[in-house]
Amino acid sequence: MFEGILFILYSVLAAMLVVLAVVLRRAFRTFRMQTKITPSAVVEDMPSVSVLIPARNESHAMTDCLQRVINSNYPKLEIIVLDDSSRDKTSSLIKAFAHDGVRFVEGKALPDGWLGKNHALNELLKEASGTYALFMDVDTRIQPDTIEQLVAYAEDEHAWMVSVLPRRDDGIRASTLFAPLRYFWQLIFHRQESPAVASSAWMVHRRKFIDEYKDFSAMKDVIQPEAAVAATFMSKGLYRFLIGTTQLGVSYQKKWASQRDTSIRLLFPLVGGRVAAGLLAVLDLLIVASPLFIMISGFFTGWTVYHWIAASLYAGYALLYASYLRKVWRRGWAFGALFWGVVAIQEVFLVLTSMVGYKTNRVMWKGRLVRLAKR
Repeated sequence: MFEGILFILYSVLAAMLVVLAVVLRRAFRTFRMQTKITPSAVVEDMPSVSVLIPARNESHAMTDCLQRVINSNYPKLEIIVLDDSSRDKTSSLIKAFAHDGVRFVEGKALPDGWLGKNHALNELLKEASGTYALFMDVDTRIQPDTIEQLVAYAEDEHAWMVSVLPRRDDGIRASTLFAPLRYFWQLIFHRQESPAVASSAWMVHRRKFIDEYKDFSAMKDVIQPEAAVAATFMSKGLYRFLIGTTQLGVSYQKKWASQRDTSIRLLFPLVGGRVAAGLLAVLDLLIVASPLFIMISGFFTGWTVYHWIAASLYAGYALLYASYLRKVWRRGWAFGALFWGVVAIQEVFLVLTSMVGYKTNRVMWKGRLVRLAKR
């Protein structure tokens, strides 16, 4: 009986591994940006860009983020930062960059029915004048030619929206070793009606967005408004998603606690806000993590052929995870792959916490309650 259960489990694990490998390989091919350096003469003729940054209690990252944007070599650039009622020194830090051309916008009281970040994005959009609007999180880092490359890519692809999966440029640390699988799932579950999208850096043609939506009012309570925009433009063939590269230069630095909170905010909405889908996700994660539990049991009961099969399957999933980490983490990715099982178990708790949190109205973001949109 027990051997039969193990045979079924190992068969399911092997099948899932093959499917995930195929999907991930396809994602790597689809979301790749070809090497492209735009000649300076062409840059001068490129459209203007408004860099729009919502900030709330971001004093730990504000200075570095703005300095990176200011160092951009893009000639037609305006930088607008909205301080959303911060309780730390964020406001003062933004204002300190006024001599570098950074425009400070003071956030207004949050209207009923709006999520805080959505309202901040809406207010920033009102202030923008560029052909393209580049929305960035404060923990996002760019290189001098990042904006140039994004605009060149959007123009070449005739895309109305482009978002970038950011890379980790730091070394081996807890926030990278135990990073949640948020972007991994974006690649795996990318599809026409729910395309992969990254909130860290996404650029949209401002006039096309306004023509389509007018503003963010239709998405005022949507947990991830950029995902709704991406789905609309994807249906028209006008959206592109890119996996960050060294040449593109989009990276992020985020503490583990902050990544955890982001995952809790996004995971249950990602499965459609349905308990059944959330429990199925938990079951799938427990299945892929099961080789780790079987391997651990071998140290107490003695290793058999079943433990060695489990070890082989664990190695297969670790290699699959390594192929993903190699794309998004510049240093330490091979070491990070060894923790695949731990990361999968962590994801179980994050999905459960997200599901329970939304069902009990306890999910918080930047000190504000977040609820699922009612549709």
